[in-house]
Amino acid sequence: MNAKSAISKEIFAPHDERMLGAVQVKRRTKKKIPFLATGGQGEYLTYICLSVTNKKPPQASITKVKQFEGSTSFVRRTQWMLEQLRQVNGIDPNRDSPEFDLLFENAFDQWVASTASEKCTFFQVLHHTCQRYLTDKKPEFINCQSKIMGGNSILHSAADSVTSAVQKASQALNERGERLGRAEEKTEELKNSAQQFAETAHKV
Repeated sequence: MNAKSAISKEIFAPHDERMLGAVQVKRRTKKKIPFLATGGQGEYLTYICLSVTNKKPPQASITKVKQFEGSTSFVRRTQWMLEQLRQVNGIDPNRDSPEFDLLFENAFDQWVASTASEKCTFFQVLHHTCQRYLTDKKPEFINCQSKIMGGNSILHSAADSVTSAVQKASQALNERGERLGRAEEKTEELKNSAQQFAETAHKV
């Protein structure tokens, strides 16, 4: 079981929550804490997790989860409701960068993700979740690449492919319907011809 699956099972499942996404991070500060993907010399590993409750109405939140050195378990730290998120800063809209900032009502964190692609995936899920669960105050996404905001996002690509498949199926059905219609017309013509032939033969 990888770390994210373990976090989902240990931290969120017992509280009847579903984890939607997570990104492994370190602080973008001058503190010299080694960033290690599998523990070791670092004091702890930090994950920023996005989750939603299973009960209705669903409530989404962002939680900071830590795994301390020498431990296989995870600890829930700070948690913010998604409504408290004010701004998501992707730092650089022109390149794949692992750096990002999160601005909440009462907190401001500067992070570096383990990889730029992990940050990108997390941002796509975060943006989609904000659109889905927040009706009034949606956070501002700044300095983000276009693929994060829509266009080529994983979620939009999936939706586009489904729409395309439906359109193709519909077109195939229409074409088939037209062919069936033409076949019925021909059958009717043949039937009429046969009837006329029979009547003529009968008269003869």
